[in-house]
Amino acid sequence: MGIRFKDLKNCSVFSTLTKLAETPFDLTDSKNMNIDRVKEYQVTGAGFKLYYSTQRVDEDVLNCLQTVAEESGLVKQFCAMKSGAVINRIEGFQSENRQVLHTAVRDVFSKNACEPAATAQAEVELEKLKKFLSDLKGGKIVNGEGDSFTTMVQVGIGGSDLGPRSVYEALKAFQLRDRKVYFISNVDPDDAEEVLRQVDIKRTLFNIVSKSGTTLETLTNEKLIRNALVVAGLDPREHCIAVTGEGSPMDNPSECRTTFYMYDYIGGRYSGTSMVGLVVLGFALGYEQIVEFLQGACEMDYHAEKANIRKNIPLLMALLGVWNHNFLGFSTVAVLPYSQSLHRFAAHLQQCDMESNGKSVSRKGAQLEINSGPIVWGEPGTNGQHAFYQLLHQGTEVVPAEFIGFLESQYEKDIKVEGTTSQQKLVANLLAQIVALATGKDNDNPNKVFKGNRPNLLLSSKKLTPKTMGALLACYEAKIVFQGFLWDINSFDQEGVQLGKVLASRFLVEMVESGAGSTGWESQLLKEVISAES
Repeated sequence: MGIRFKDLKNCSVFSTLTKLAETPFDLTDSKNMNIDRVKEYQVTGAGFKLYYSTQRVDEDVLNCLQTVAEESGLVKQFCAMKSGAVINRIEGFQSENRQVLHTAVRDVFSKNACEPAATAQAEVELEKLKKFLSDLKGGKIVNGEGDSFTTMVQVGIGGSDLGPRSVYEALKAFQLRDRKVYFISNVDPDDAEEVLRQVDIKRTLFNIVSKSGTTLETLTNEKLIRNALVVAGLDPREHCIAVTGEGSPMDNPSECRTTFYMYDYIGGRYSGTSMVGLVVLGFALGYEQIVEFLQGACEMDYHAEKANIRKNIPLLMALLGVWNHNFLGFSTVAVLPYSQSLHRFAAHLQQCDMESNGKSVSRKGAQLEINSGPIVWGEPGTNGQHAFYQLLHQGTEVVPAEFIGFLESQYEKDIKVEGTTSQQKLVANLLAQIVALATGKDNDNPNKVFKGNRPNLLLSSKKLTPKTMGALLACYEAKIVFQGFLWDINSFDQEGVQLGKVLASRFLVEMVESGAGSTGWESQLLKEVISAES
């Protein structure tokens, strides 16, 4: 990229932050927590407001984090990424050597796109999708009997499943009345069979998604589906569409009635705003809604370019996460949406964050001297309160929490019970958890003591809509990217999943040669272990 930026360990304030972490801001001191702090420690942008007064930071820490952002060139690197810099690489070693341009597919609203060529390709695919959806609605795309398609099943795994599925689940309230969507991801045959038993296969489109066109799980499920279509007396081509790389083995007009393209510069876990997500979301929600979804993501992408960390939501979230992880020593982070619609969002973030930043080698090919990405997990509230919040409040492990909340419900159907609505009860529980984790509570009974000083933040908006969902998705993508830059790692490859694929292939060969299952678990494992040792 031309300019050398400092990683976290080499920033001038690293030792200062280490010293400050020895006596971090005390959230349990009533003198420290006041309305002025709550008002000052918040950031607004792209339809969201970030409240972070319940983080263990003060002015000294925040000033140091601003210095970290500047010396490491986080925003400059982010802008370079958006403009097409080749950052998917490891210096001096074989790597993918690609641009990283998931932001380009939603940069279609700008007069001057950051990377015009990539955005132009996105516009072509969007127009193709617009016509496809119009033809579906207008009755030009029908099954062999002339009936409309009412169901779409997305077949993909990893980034071709988790992101699109989490967004679809989040936006079900906006779904077209005559449309249903299902997902098949696991190579476990029960996953596919369960879906096939629920759909009217004659009126179902199967969207096969794989950038390479060679993903084992997806191709296996595709063959299973095509066989089911044949058994039902249907033409598989009429019921299958594809999202894949141009020229891939799946880019075959004789096998699919329509093909949409995705490009090498978009990683799977960042592909929710590409055709990987937009085809199934467009089918479910309609074209106008996915345009709003893209607008929200685009607004957050530009908001993320602000240099001042106190005016940049994803940048500040990234730095607060680094403070908690690298200086306060907390190894996990819980994402806790107080919205049942976001019940699969944490699962998507597990891939997006841990596959991106679960690395131990720097972009220069050297072993890291500091910890990289934390373990990410979470579930919606208030369900989680009756499950794992006991550990959050009184466990020996401190788990920083990122709460997500909305003032209004999606369906706007609610009743009052004992004077308050269900939505008010949801919000009250959210606020109570934020305060309880931060400030704690003393008691003469040690079993009733809440130590507090459990750092958390709140990312809030008025209502979860297609636009705010786009912004929320882009916010977390930017946060992950900023942290990867700071740890000086390549957040855009996933070599860590390759060894398991290689070993699985060996086991499959053994199964074929010996007869499926005939040698049992133990002998197959033993043979592979012996082979590895030799």
